[in-house]
Amino acid sequence: MDFKQIEAFINVVRYKSFSKAADATFFTQPTISTHISNLEKELGIKLLDRKGRTVEMTPQGSIFYKYAVEMVNARSQAIDALGNNLDLVEGILELQTSSIPGLVFLPEKLSGFRKMYNNTRFYVALSDTDTVVDNIINRRGEIGFIGVNPSNPSIESHRIFTDKVVLLAPKSYGIKNSITLREAVRYPFIWRETGSATRKSFEDAALKLGFDKSSFDIAATFNDFDVILRSIEEGLGVSIISSKTAEIMANDKLQIVEISDFDKEREFYMITLKNSSLSPVGQAFKEYVINGME
Repeated sequence: MDFKQIEAFINVVRYKSFSKAADATFFTQPTISTHISNLEKELGIKLLDRKGRTVEMTPQGSIFYKYAVEMVNARSQAIDALGNNLDLVEGILELQTSSIPGLVFLPEKLSGFRKMYNNTRFYVALSDTDTVVDNIINRRGEIGFIGVNPSNPSIESHRIFTDKVVLLAPKSYGIKNSITLREAVRYPFIWRETGSATRKSFEDAALKLGFDKSSFDIAATFNDFDVILRSIEEGLGVSIISSKTAEIMANDKLQIVEISDFDKEREFYMITLKNSSLSPVGQAFKEYVINGME
């Protein structure tokens, strides 16, 4: 077993494709396939299942993946330490993020970091908060960004920014710039997916004000942010959204409406797995984000 085989396996898992892994790492697809085949033969187990155009880990592959990431990261740290060259930061950094920090926070940070370390590349997976936490725990990414402080004891978190929630509505509805929650529930709602921290935060606050889920007319539920925005533009309903996101997405078809009795600010966090080695590029990016908050 050598590290080229292990890295090939990690990249195929990361990109869920032999061809995409090859493109990202500048190897040929046959080379990637050979590395995986040799690794499976040496271990005596099947690590990956090919399902059409995508690739998924077998149960044994999921177990091995956690150790594979640790081995590659530990090797990179050892080389970095022995070479005493802390300025040499390069490689692929896998990040997991929920929609709001992925839109309003990460792009600026990624751009600033890459200007300092131009031999770095990023693989960013966008999902909901619950999925981000699960992926970090299962080492499907080194660093995550979410909209809630996780209670899981295996997760380390750092607050990175705060934001408030507003109502995004079609301008055709003619809503006032500020309304109460009681006024808001008169409109059809477009709901986020169940794992959304924005949705959970709003549901919890609404419940305290006497409005449970049955109080809302749910026109649709989507897990794609772009579809939600298009649906609002077309007049399907209103939606709860981050204020910073609303400001970025505002156009002549959309209206930002404040909910006067729901003004609680939300906090967003960067998360990593406790007692787990980060790659040199992962450690450098974590420190870059933390230093930027000071």
